Amino acid sequence: MPRARFGVARLRKRNKLFRRVKGFRGGRGKLLRTAKEARTRAEAYATRHRRKKKGDWRRLWIVRINAACRARGMRYSEFIHGLKRAEVDLNRKVLADLAVRDPEVFDGLVETARSA
Repeated sequence: MPRARFGVARLRKRNKLFRRVKGFRGGRGKLLRTAKEARTRAEAYATRHRRKKKGDWRRLWIVRINAACRARGMRYSEFIHGLKRAEVDLNRKVLADLAVRDPEVFDGLVETARSA
């Protein structure tokens, strides 16, 4: 009879792995070695894309601000430069939100940037 090694610990480890890969297709969710590889790769992609998501949001905010500025006859770069000169400290997230939800306030900011 072979000697049992790491009995409960190994089972727990394997079950934990299979919980992580639940829903993966084919052997990636059923076979131990391919499941390990799939999990490693999936976690690497997840980490990379969490970082990438921040840049994606910033890109979206810039597009929204640019569209709102151009509708008011101003370029994005002129707008941002004008706000910096007028010492208005609002980040792009807030500016994009104002452009979408509160056009009157955004109009005021455009005028501030123009006059600066």
